[in-house]
Amino acid sequence: MKRLANATLSEAGPGVLRPLYDRARVTTGVVHFGPGAFHRAHQAAAFDRLLATDPRWGVCAVSLKSPGVRDALAPQDGLYTLVELGETTRLRVIGAIGEALVAAEAPDVVARRLAAPQTRLVTLTVTEKGYCLRPDGSLDLDHPDVRADLAAAEHPTSVLGWLARGLALRRAAGLAPFTVLSCDNLPANGRKLRAAVVALARKGDPALADWIAAKGRFPCSMVDSITPATDAALRLRTAEALGLEDAWPIQREHFTQWVIEDDLGDDREALATVATLTPDVEAWERAKLRLLNGAHSTLAYVGLLRGRQSVRDAMGDPALATFVRRLMLDDIAPTVRPPQGLDVPAYVEALLDRFRNPAIEHRLSQIAWDGSQKIPIRVLSTVGDAIAAGAPLDRLVVPVAAWIRFVAGQVAASIALTDPLQGALADLGRACEGDPSDDVKRFLALEAVFPRGLASDAGFVIALERAYAALPDLPV
Repeated sequence: MKRLANATLSEAGPGVLRPLYDRARVTTGVVHFGPGAFHRAHQAAAFDRLLATDPRWGVCAVSLKSPGVRDALAPQDGLYTLVELGETTRLRVIGAIGEALVAAEAPDVVARRLAAPQTRLVTLTVTEKGYCLRPDGSLDLDHPDVRADLAAAEHPTSVLGWLARGLALRRAAGLAPFTVLSCDNLPANGRKLRAAVVALARKGDPALADWIAAKGRFPCSMVDSITPATDAALRLRTAEALGLEDAWPIQREHFTQWVIEDDLGDDREALATVATLTPDVEAWERAKLRLLNGAHSTLAYVGLLRGRQSVRDAMGDPALATFVRRLMLDDIAPTVRPPQGLDVPAYVEALLDRFRNPAIEHRLSQIAWDGSQKIPIRVLSTVGDAIAAGAPLDRLVVPVAAWIRFVAGQVAASIALTDPLQGALADLGRACEGDPSDDVKRFLALEAVFPRGLASDAGFVIALERAYAALPDLPV
């Protein structure tokens, strides 16, 4: 079978949507760090739509170290297939990525792209751990990548170092700074990213830090669409429908939402055609992080304990589906400040329908990755608000208890944890003996996950121990 590429695109199967523009006319206006499935399913697809009327939205995709995306897409001229899943399945070839680079292998090329006058937007999907932040959201100056950047600013290691380097080159050339747009599931992502980049720059060049603080744009944003991992079955289905081999197709649900803070300068009008612009991203992201992502983590950790393998499978467990619906409506929704235009009960029911999507096989094991980074944002922030309001904790602590049981179970089964704290978590897991009080106490001492005030709250500790002892059974 022939490989998907510019030369073979015309041979794509009937019904496959193709780029509505001449790729030869496209110029690079966007540099994106972290071109995994999330970016290729969302931002790159949005830029692909913009390219239909404006050739300046081509993407240079940059991986910091991993060559996987570059090796898959380079033989395909950057093309890949987006499979949109629902009652009907739609295939669309995305042509927005014109170049795929590995920063560690081509640092000079990456630097030139960042410094190029036509580059006006730098986007990021590097996950929470890529921001090198302390639990309080400030820059972790002891992080190995940050130390490397401080020692050699002209040879960046972290994405923060690359942003500071690119902005330094533009300042030296008399160019305006590019807009930096975080698309990761991190509350106040733009503000935290600005503070981290400024803090890093200030250690080496205070004048550069002042310039970035005064002139840089770091709007907050939120992206929402369920994006299961690519697997062999997707590759096979894509090849059959496309009539061409695609080394790395991407799948997501039909629904997609991109909310961006209305601080985009000259790019505002264009991006408003593919995103919702708002002065209050925080309200949208809180609703999404707590209701969608919090429910996803709950389904993952509890579902795995109950023998389920996917979100759809977990929603087929009547007790778990009922529990999650009550958790969302009765416990999480009261902590959400609805943005204008969002009906929270209707949003919850729509989320539950999306979780049941029969065309999506979203593996719980994938959602369970990086729990030490996700649990504080998706669950513990809600718990803190509930404690402040004097609200019940019985359901809210269940995903936390299930995560502890998940970690202990993985370690007992000699399964490697996918988590930036995997070493510390493995030690805790090995120490677990099944006693609710002792096991919970060990995990609550992990300050990178549990703030000291929360870990010492008697009501939280008692509720957590009770939930831990009861699992996999669920409170009514």
